[in-house]
Amino acid sequence: MSLLPVDPHVVTVGADLLGEALDAQAVTRTAVDWRPPLPGTAAALAAVLADPRRTAANEVAVGRLLSARPQLVDVRPAADALGLGRGTFLHAGPPITWERASGPMRGALIGAMLLEGMAATVEEAERGLAAGEVTLDSCHHHRTVGPMAGVVSPSMWLFEVRDAEHGGTAYCSLNEGLGKVLRYGAYGPEVLDRLRWMGEVLGPALRDALRISGPIDLRALIAQALQMGDELHNRNRAATSLFLRELAPALVEAAPARAAEVLRFAGGNDHFFLNPAMAAGKVSTDAARGVPGSSLVVAMARNGTDFGVQVSGLGDRWFTGPAGVPDGLYLGAYGPADANPDIGDSTITETSGLGGFAMAAAPAIVRFVGGEVGDAVTATRSMYEITLAEHPAYQIPGLGFRGTPVGIDVALVARTGLLPVVNTGIAGKIPGTGQVGAGLVSPPAEAFIAALNALAFDK
Repeated sequence: MSLLPVDPHVVTVGADLLGEALDAQAVTRTAVDWRPPLPGTAAALAAVLADPRRTAANEVAVGRLLSARPQLVDVRPAADALGLGRGTFLHAGPPITWERASGPMRGALIGAMLLEGMAATVEEAERGLAAGEVTLDSCHHHRTVGPMAGVVSPSMWLFEVRDAEHGGTAYCSLNEGLGKVLRYGAYGPEVLDRLRWMGEVLGPALRDALRISGPIDLRALIAQALQMGDELHNRNRAATSLFLRELAPALVEAAPARAAEVLRFAGGNDHFFLNPAMAAGKVSTDAARGVPGSSLVVAMARNGTDFGVQVSGLGDRWFTGPAGVPDGLYLGAYGPADANPDIGDSTITETSGLGGFAMAAAPAIVRFVGGEVGDAVTATRSMYEITLAEHPAYQIPGLGFRGTPVGIDVALVARTGLLPVVNTGIAGKIPGTGQVGAGLVSPPAEAFIAALNALAFDK
């Protein structure tokens, strides 16, 4: 007598050995890719998943993020846009003091002191920073994001991006290019000369061109760039080209004597569009803030020492862990020993469904950050497991125009044990070095565990 009325269908979990034995016997089976939750999260995870507010709150929060319509509307000095006064500098990541600042953060702050005329020498700048002559604050606290060290001082010009749907505004500095630049901690004469030119020529020319062209729809531009091979963090070649095509006629009309100079600078920097893309990500995720009970991540940021996250239902609190050193490709003779831990606000791209979350759209990115094309596709696919939605506008041709994974949920991170995929530039750890490479980095689990515990027990 048969013990089973029908042929069995077996579900296998974990080790492949049992599954392989069943396959050899032609048994129908379904493999489940199960992973244990992050260590020490069982009680908090149970509490958060049982919170009756969570489902509706997350629907509201992620709905706001997805419906945001970022538009570039202006380019303005930080003193004007943010009311930033002399002696106040913003920086990337969670709040940090000079004493805990990493090499590239210190280098960028020294450069800002020299740029603003608050010091005549490097040594004088270091003494002033150590003595507390400058007020330091997080860019995120001022609706701003800054790549790498992310330092913003009063005279620096910013992209201003407005959310046409929800009315929010966000800012990001102008992109200097690669190599020895302030955001990577370099502060030599060539760095300062370039920043002064950006303040005297580039910023005003872009401002005047935008006044002629009108707002630029960044959501539409990003969507198109994704279908042309960008992921909008470490590959912005298509987006930069689209941006300049949009703005060039107005730029020629607004600044005929300087247009060629400006276009040559921006067109020679494939990362030029990274900064408006970051402001677009910031204004989109800010729309999702402040929803009680929501476990949606609205910011991930690094200051070169700490990696921090903020969550919609937890206000402006930061939850941090130690920033890790990226694993990637290095320039010239540089190697891992030269690398600073992860740094920058550019993880706002991943937070808004771009960057590492969209690598499947950009197979060429592996030539910049390392790995194989299959790794980029695998990275994107895995992020659907820790996110709440797929972006309706940001689509990936290689995945059948599936929307990018968006809306990181700290509960899903804890439950799956999967951490967000981040691709990033690598700054040299010695102040003044500049960029030494690019690669991938894993955020610290501690930041997500701390946020989960706050959601569960600090209501």
